[in-house]
Amino acid sequence: MRVTPDLSTARWRKSSFSGNQAGDECVEVSDDFPGTVPVRDSKDTTGPVLVLGETAWQPFINGLKEGSL
Repeated sequence: MRVTPDLSTARWRKSSFSGNQAGDECVEVSDDFPGTVPVRDSKDTTGPVLVLGETAWQPFINGLKEGSL
């Protein structure tokens, strides 16, 4: 059973894969949780967080780059 980490103390940074223009689709990630990569929408910081396992992160990024997600 997976347990979602307590993200209340997470330090968020804008992903280098996000655009830099106003209105771009932007995501933030946190590096504070070994083995997981929490991801959120930078325009909705109180919204839902997707918590990916470390091994799912690269396929997730590849899918975004390819436009298949």
